[in-house]
Amino acid sequence: MHRGPRPGAEHDRPDTRSPTAANPETSRAPTNVLLVYFSRAGENYYYGGRRDLEVGNTAVLVGVIADRIECDLYEIREDDPYPHAYDPTVERNQQEQLDDAGSAIAGTLPDAAGYDVVLLGSPVWNVRAPMIMSTFVEGVDLRQKVVLPFVTYAVSGMSGIDADYRDALPDSPVGTGLAVRGETVADAGAQLDDWLTAAGLME
Repeated sequence: MHRGPRPGAEHDRPDTRSPTAANPETSRAPTNVLLVYFSRAGENYYYGGRRDLEVGNTAVLVGVIADRIECDLYEIREDDPYPHAYDPTVERNQQEQLDDAGSAIAGTLPDAAGYDVVLLGSPVWNVRAPMIMSTFVEGVDLRQKVVLPFVTYAVSGMSGIDADYRDALPDSPVGTGLAVRGETVADAGAQLDDWLTAAGLME
């Protein structure tokens, strides 16, 4: 499994933290948390226009989460990278949705067997999670894991993505999701704290 540093960090470091978060569904017992995310840098939507991002909005939010809770990170990377430009990326995503087929994931998928909670993070593309998230969900055994979705968005909010995960993961309890506007993601600390506390991952 690829275990990455906090997104935006310049150097790799081993991710050997010992998770101590509480179980979001029941007790305050120690919980192993895997944070899985897909993020896209490059040209992004920004208040009706476009802006180049060195670090994608979802990756920025992941960094804020990783500063608050003990978790292992797995970044989903597409085998065939999306274009840098915004419009060609939109076109490719629309075609993937029409084909109901997500991009292949580069590298080895993680083994989720040792985790109790899996956070699933992504942007919202055309009112859905990118199809590569379906590739991940179909390829990794998440049965009996508590799944907590979070997204960054431009206009649509959560857009039913948490319900999509419930449909795709009938054997996994899917908790309340978090939706953060992409343009304001760096200032989402208070919103994030409320969500993590409600999930039992922060006190």
